[in-house]
Amino acid sequence: MEEYITNNKKEYLDLVKNNIKREGIDNLIDWLQKTDFFTAPASTKYHSCYEGGLCRHSLNVYNRFVKNLKNEFGDEWEKHCSLESATIIALFHDLCKVDFYTVEMRNVKENGIWVQKPYYAVNDKLPYGHGEKSVYITSSFIKLTRDEAMSINWHMGEYDARAKGGVSLSDIYYKYPVAFLFHLSDNMATYLDETM
Repeated sequence: MEEYITNNKKEYLDLVKNNIKREGIDNLIDWLQKTDFFTAPASTKYHSCYEGGLCRHSLNVYNRFVKNLKNEFGDEWEKHCSLESATIIALFHDLCKVDFYTVEMRNVKENGIWVQKPYYAVNDKLPYGHGEKSVYITSSFIKLTRDEAMSINWHMGEYDARAKGGVSLSDIYYKYPVAFLFHLSDNMATYLDETM
């Protein structure tokens, strides 16, 4: 597992170093390396709910997003979303999950005997929402474009509690088609590339 985490961290940091030249990026990466980002799960019991799952999920989403941008816009895809923007959106969309999970113990019956087993639980120290929290954290280090902020903010789509409260996602996605492609990319990575 340690090698897996190390390899994913290297891949992630290489993408940041090679693709992002934005002022403040070094401070963001310094901060990120002091958190649990590279060892945290992506969820408590759904996709990538294992040690290192959050980083792996971000990489999977990056790969899906770039592929979807190329498929949708062809060779000139970067006129719609630069490689730098695609990298920022994908790699930072779930910063809301940094220092978000904790390991707790619960009793589980195995072969008729109760044993203690670890599991992931949520301990949200900054209850700011989901996508909007990732925008808040990211933009405290680097300046985001409107498309980047909208893509990160609305990546949960119909699963976002705000959408259930009456926000019109169709208005958002018509105005920001890159945000819609990113939402699809996040779902594709979650349901096609990842396991429980």
